Amino acid sequence: MAEQLKIKLSIANRVYPLTIAPSQEEGLRKAAKKIEAMINQFEQNYSVRDKQDVLAMCALQFASQVEQKTIDKANVSEEVEEKLVALNQLLHEHISA
Repeated sequence: MAEQLKIKLSIANRVYPLTIAPSQEEGLRKAAKKIEAMINQFEQNYSVRDKQDVLAMCALQFASQVEQKTIDKANVSEEVEEKLVALNQLLHEHISA
């Protein structure tokens, strides 16, 4: 079994002990920092004091970013496919001529 690492992350004034693969540590620590920064931003900008509300807003923000990236990626893939089809058609026309 792979070596596991025990870390503690602090989010919204709570400490979360985790046992993870060492390769996950950097990503988890960066994610925790982003969550903390977003919590501070929401608390300052919206006068929200309930941590549960702030955490829900953070979750919504992160989830919407993931969904938007998925949508954007699908749109890019569709555009690339359309361009490849057009290019393929041009090549066939050129070869047939």
